[in-house]
Amino acid sequence: MVTALTAGLERIPDQLGYLVISEDGVLASAGELENDEHTAGVMMQMIRTASRFRLPGSPELPFKRMSVILEDFVYTVTVSGQKVFVVKRQNNQQEPITV
Repeated sequence: MVTALTAGLERIPDQLGYLVISEDGVLASAGELENDEHTAGVMMQMIRTASRFRLPGSPELPFKRMSVILEDFVYTVTVSGQKVFVVKRQNNQQEPITV
């Protein structure tokens, strides 16, 4: 079911699946990440770890987006408000050509 929460995620090119996560758990999921509580937990732990690198006195998170790049696919993690959006995409990066 496409809602206002997930409408933009459905249109991302090469997406294989997505998660929408809050502190309370998975709010929405689809594709290869449908009902993937394990990946949601891992991504939230990565967000918590990265959040420890705040600048002194800064209330803001030190980042808005994080990419986890693996050989075959990429997880793009975006923090917006109280929600974390995770999109799994095909990794179409080409190796640099050395001549």
